[in-house]
Amino acid sequence: MNSQQIILASRPNGMPDASTFRLEDKQRPELKAGEVVVKPTHFSVDPYMRGRMNDAKSYIPPFQVGEPLSGGAVAEVTDSKADGFAPRDVVTGNLPWATEAVVPANGLKKIDTKLAPASYYLGILGMPGLTAYFGLLDIGKPQPGETVVVSGAAGAVGIVVGQIAKIQGCRVVGIAGSDDKVAMLTEQFGFDAVVNYKTAPDLTKAIADACPDGVDIYFDNVGGEVSDAVIANINFHARIPLCGQIAFYNTTDVPVGPRIQPMLLTRSVLMKGFIVGDYKERFSEGVRQLAAWVSEGKLRYTETTVKGFDKLPEALLGLFSGQNTGKMIVEV
Repeated sequence: MNSQQIILASRPNGMPDASTFRLEDKQRPELKAGEVVVKPTHFSVDPYMRGRMNDAKSYIPPFQVGEPLSGGAVAEVTDSKADGFAPRDVVTGNLPWATEAVVPANGLKKIDTKLAPASYYLGILGMPGLTAYFGLLDIGKPQPGETVVVSGAAGAVGIVVGQIAKIQGCRVVGIAGSDDKVAMLTEQFGFDAVVNYKTAPDLTKAIADACPDGVDIYFDNVGGEVSDAVIANINFHARIPLCGQIAFYNTTDVPVGPRIQPMLLTRSVLMKGFIVGDYKERFSEGVRQLAAWVSEGKLRYTETTVKGFDKLPEALLGLFSGQNTGKMIVEV
């Protein structure tokens, strides 16, 4: 049986475009012992995928030219030669961008779609939710009354970070790129204030006005000039979980900005980069707590859903122009 796949056609220089990807038909291989056939229903697109398009050493191997891209997905098992998996099981895992695939069962996890919608296992109960949970609580260590600033606040991770910070008793200030996102974060997700970085005439002052007591924790999803402005307002003994640097993912030169080390040094600030995989042994803890907060109504979530397998490249590129609110999901 043939399957459609989305292939990395070439490595981009700067911002990818439609020519970076190619849609191909491919014969599905024969099912072997320990494998299952899966038919994806939902794909996650995430900023880290841009880094995997470069032929560079990182925490995860690069995509290969001529091979399908891959990422988090929810799928239905349609055939199985693996113990513990049967047709109609719903699973999640890292899957190729294909309409159907044969994959090892040991990389899959069964999920219960009666507890939460399938797409939630790619968002608030998946990698973005766990990233927010461990980054904020383990590195940020929020205390009641502290001020937490979140860049990329309307994204899949940022929305969860802000709400967990509120649960911990903090004042939460978001940074986002449109007035609609500002309104959503304050009216629907409980942020105390949100700064529109695209319209603020002086971003450093706008953050200072929103954080009259300074910044105790900065959850950095963005980098660049936004982070420069936040760090200018950082408090003594502040903590900075370094989660993402989307401002640089498509740059073709090395940006030059303020040297932040003197600020970090003289104010005894901790900045720590992390990858959610650092906490894989504690994932079950994080999912349990996130699910409890969702069921208690303490955590809310939103998604941007694009329909159609062939829309995967378009949805991925949309992340870099802020087209998503919350998690960007492609529904097949």
